[in-house]
Amino acid sequence: MVESPDGPQIAEGETTALKTTAAARAKPRRLPWPVGLSARLLLLTALFVLVAELFILLPSLGSFEVGWLTDRVRAAELASLAVEAAPAGVVSDQLSGRLLKGAGVVSVAVQSEGSRRLLLAAPRMERAPALIDLRQQGLADFLAEPFWALGPAAPRMLRVVARPQFRSGDFIEIVAPSAPLATALEAYLARTLLISVLVSLVAGGGVYLLLAAFLVAPIRRITVSMERFRARPEDPAARLSPSGRRDEIGRAEVELTRMQEDLLLALQSQARLAALGSAVAKINHDLRNMLTSAQMASDRLATSGDPKVAQAMPRLERALDRAVRLAQDVLAYGRSDEAPPQLQPIPLTAAAEAAAEDAGLSPEGVRLQLALPERFEVAADPDQLHRILVNLFRNAGQALETVEPVEGRLVRLDAVISDGRSLIRIADNGPGVPDRVREKLFQPFMGSGRPGGAGLGLAIARELARGHGGDLELVKSGPGGAIFELTLPVVSP
Repeated sequence: MVESPDGPQIAEGETTALKTTAAARAKPRRLPWPVGLSARLLLLTALFVLVAELFILLPSLGSFEVGWLTDRVRAAELASLAVEAAPAGVVSDQLSGRLLKGAGVVSVAVQSEGSRRLLLAAPRMERAPALIDLRQQGLADFLAEPFWALGPAAPRMLRVVARPQFRSGDFIEIVAPSAPLATALEAYLARTLLISVLVSLVAGGGVYLLLAAFLVAPIRRITVSMERFRARPEDPAARLSPSGRRDEIGRAEVELTRMQEDLLLALQSQARLAALGSAVAKINHDLRNMLTSAQMASDRLATSGDPKVAQAMPRLERALDRAVRLAQDVLAYGRSDEAPPQLQPIPLTAAAEAAAEDAGLSPEGVRLQLALPERFEVAADPDQLHRILVNLFRNAGQALETVEPVEGRLVRLDAVISDGRSLIRIADNGPGVPDRVREKLFQPFMGSGRPGGAGLGLAIARELARGHGGDLELVKSGPGGAIFELTLPVVSP
């Protein structure tokens, strides 16, 4: 409760509500504005067309005023000819009034050869009329004079000077009241504004319909597809089908379709990785028990004294190690991060021979040919380099399974120092990488070109290579075989 010293108590909740209400009242209200793109487009189109019509209105008003004044001058000029045709060039006051009324003026004067002559005249005026010289009218006067005639400070009389058309002379001068001009300008302005509004609405509606058909509707279709895909990415109906347009909208549709496909594959890969991690964790638990039993059995066999058993024991141990390493590789990729490599100088020849033995390369099957400089070393983590080479050799050996004759199956490894990096090339003479998997060769679960393959070996190898600050790329593939290029740091001197 909040107690006032001079009044009753007010609850804290009521105080908060009062503050919120006061803050809401103090916040300035925003002008209403359509939310939808189509409504905004319609309003903006109509507005721009109306603004364009207003720009056209300014010179049209000036042209209307000049035309109206010119008509008065020509009518007065014709009336002046009637005066000159009269006997002695003099007409009665009654005829003069009719001529002036018919022309819509109050006086007419003509100047010829420097002499000015008043042909028709009304009673004298109390105030001098405003001058409008149609012979030398500038652009500013042309645009401003209509509004000056419509304004509250407009003069009552106008003195208009123009060149004669039906007679000779320097100029013809009339004096006319401004009220009829203002009335005509107001009527013309009202008609023009009405026509401008109608034109802006019609043009705006037409432009809106065209833009809505060619722009707003495709954007709405793309937006709906994005919303449906976000809600249910596995639903095939949520993915956008490109319309085949060749403009920016068509390109956006194609890119959105590709992005949806890539995102769906990534989501599927994550789901498979999650399921794989759970499955491998269970498998490893059971596998450790199996390997413990196998190691106990191998220990008993090692004490048997049989030469054949002793000869087979190293192969049995390597087979068990490969099984454990395979499970560890899958677990390592399923982890969110890889252990940072512990770099140290490693002789590449010894590392390649050990990896080839674990990958199943042998002189009787797929042979390994080393073309390395003497004592060539790389800076790498021993275990991670071993995993990289085993994956590359194993993939090469599997690709060479269909090559005949068996004696021709070859994996070649060479290395050079280039641009401060160790450049290692692993080439085979197999059939090459299939085109269908080449673009996704290093993506997990997608880069396997062999039935039953998991597609993890190259993905793991590239991740380990990039962890060293290097990379792994497929630089060549064809009927003559595939060449992978492994980049690693050099040994610091």
